[in-house]
Amino acid sequence: MAKPESTVINTNVKQKDPSTALVIAVTTRAIFNLEEEHKLYLEKGKEEYTRHQQANQDKPLPPGTAFAFIQAVQYVNKKILESNPAERDLFDILVLSNNSPESGTRIINSAKHYGLEISRFCFVSDEDSTQYLKSHGVKLFLSADRTDVCNALRRGVSAALVFQQEVQAPSTPLRVVFDGDAVLFSDETDQIFQEQGLEGALQYERAMEAIPIGDGPLKAFAMHLGKMRKKFGQEKSPIRTYLVTARSGRDMGIRAIKTLREWGLPIDEAFFMDGAPKGPILAQIQPHIFFDDGLHNIQGAQNVGVPSAWVP
Repeated sequence: MAKPESTVINTNVKQKDPSTALVIAVTTRAIFNLEEEHKLYLEKGKEEYTRHQQANQDKPLPPGTAFAFIQAVQYVNKKILESNPAERDLFDILVLSNNSPESGTRIINSAKHYGLEISRFCFVSDEDSTQYLKSHGVKLFLSADRTDVCNALRRGVSAALVFQQEVQAPSTPLRVVFDGDAVLFSDETDQIFQEQGLEGALQYERAMEAIPIGDGPLKAFAMHLGKMRKKFGQEKSPIRTYLVTARSGRDMGIRAIKTLREWGLPIDEAFFMDGAPKGPILAQIQPHIFFDDGLHNIQGAQNVGVPSAWVP
């Protein structure tokens, strides 16, 4: 297997233990707004892009969609270490980039400018950089490239596609919203719905009520988040998690709640929307990130300025 071209350790940040940390990998286009630079790369090629990045290496890049989420994650680390300085169960952030280290200097400088605690910058020359996620112990991968996200999900890593948007930076604590089916849970009920319609899906749910729903692509990440959440009492927790699902509370909510209980996954609030638009409730919650498998829901979230990530 080819080696990453270069991994730059950020010596300004205390390195975490990847065997205990919740490792999140973000691509440069997920954390910073590189849309103009990406356009230049596509139109003029790699050399022109590299020249541009080197010429502007001291000019900080504007924040991207995942920026506020990474800042909030840092806040959680701070709170965890305040209550236990020896704690090793922390968030660990690494940036994965297809840039060369030469053009990546601007990325490193931008992270330093904003005081982002990024442990490692991995500059990978391979087309498929996701092959390195498992070796870094990554539990969540955020990218602006659909192929990357699909590759990561195939490799069994929780992953989501970030769309570039103007984001209002919400205040702390860290707030994460999950959709239910095909995100936290498997898409088994969705498949019954596609084949047999709503009545078939309702019958299936009633018959399966005592059996937990299967695991979805973001379950592993949510479980690790829940483990960190349990270190604090509900009032003092720097992490808040939400379920906002298209399921109806009356007919399909019971199995979802039983599944979460069976998993031991603490959710602060659950909203059963019964197919109603999610935008208004998301505007109320103001999460740092919202995960959903429906592009219409992602669009609704973007319309109210909520940073969102699509799980294809």
